[in-house]
Amino acid sequence: MERNVRKLPMIPERPKSKKVAAYARVSSGKDAMLHSLSAQVSYYSSLIQNHAGWEYAGVYADEALTGTKDNRAEFQRLLTACRAGEVDVIITKSISRFARNTVTLLETVRELKLLGTDVYFEEQNIHTMSGEGELMLTILASFAQEESLSASENQKWRIKKNFEEGKPWNVVLYGYSFEHGKFEVVPEERSIVKRIFEEYLAGYGCELIAKRLNEDGLRTRGGFKWSFETIARMLKNYSYTGNLILQKTFRENHITKKTMKNNGEMAMYQALETHEAIVSMDEYNKVQEELRVRAERFKTVNGHGGHIFTGKIVCSCCGKNYRRKTTAKRAVWICSTFNTLGKAACGSSRQIPETVLLGLVSNILGVNFVNKEVVESCISRIVAEPNNVLQFCFTDGSTECVSWEPPSRRDSWTEEMKETARRRTIEQRRN
Repeated sequence: MERNVRKLPMIPERPKSKKVAAYARVSSGKDAMLHSLSAQVSYYSSLIQNHAGWEYAGVYADEALTGTKDNRAEFQRLLTACRAGEVDVIITKSISRFARNTVTLLETVRELKLLGTDVYFEEQNIHTMSGEGELMLTILASFAQEESLSASENQKWRIKKNFEEGKPWNVVLYGYSFEHGKFEVVPEERSIVKRIFEEYLAGYGCELIAKRLNEDGLRTRGGFKWSFETIARMLKNYSYTGNLILQKTFRENHITKKTMKNNGEMAMYQALETHEAIVSMDEYNKVQEELRVRAERFKTVNGHGGHIFTGKIVCSCCGKNYRRKTTAKRAVWICSTFNTLGKAACGSSRQIPETVLLGLVSNILGVNFVNKEVVESCISRIVAEPNNVLQFCFTDGSTECVSWEPPSRRDSWTEEMKETARRRTIEQRRN
């Protein structure tokens, strides 16, 4: 029997849709720039979702971060999505929006190529997966980096010229307004500055001075509560004598833009009698000597080294001692297990700001000065328990449990930190 066989037409395979994401960035936190960023997000969302064959994989957007840094949160989140196979194509406005650092740009693009992810730069009309893509990127990114260097050098020249003429650069100093290149005393703030210096010489500590100011309903210029760090920085500020030391910090380079303390790497400038003094030079020098004397109390007792709380704080979760750790903003005490091995090894411990510890000990013992002699004679150990609870074990055998609240991010910002952030924003906009 003859079989009836009929050849059927092939069904073409449906093309697989591409998972497309976009990356946007603005280099200033100003309202106009943030509006621009919002417009970019809307534009890319609409573009991707209305394009046939494209599957929307999100829009990643960073605010007020420069293209020379590779620690942008949304940028890193985008890379994580690419590594997970969630993105096939990235669309971005230009090379300078993606990265101005040639090395960072090429390393990122090459990693994405190995992952099979294409990056399309709209302004330059370049696809990184194309044959000539990397060559063009190398050339154009080098131009972008040189442009960043040129802008940075011009800015440095302007700042240096001001320093040589004894002029500060975009300074915010509590106690003064800064108008037309000159400091002018703000009367209501001057009285608080004088009070801080006088109370310190009268025997009060920074923590207690801050507490008294807050209890009196006084706030910093920005409306924040006074803190240990703010008081300590004000007491060390030479500018309150009516004189200036300029270029105490500098930028590491135009790539990292990291602020470095000037330890002699660059010239510093002293400008005398540039503005009205709030604190006399004699009073300022007495405060500096008192700061030095009190700092010595924390260092050694009877020739034995170690900080005031060294060996005193024990983690209730793992039994290890806490150690002192200095961050960019403050000193904290942290479980040594957590600090070395991470949350998986000791997940219930919390780092404790040193200012919180000093304040608690001062209140519990009823003393203005907290030094190593006082702690050694009164406290045998401090057990750090979960949920922000500290158990103080005293040398007389008694114990007391105290809960503490971590300082809010808003309250922890000092005037210097706010001014640094403001200068960074201004420089980023100009660069």
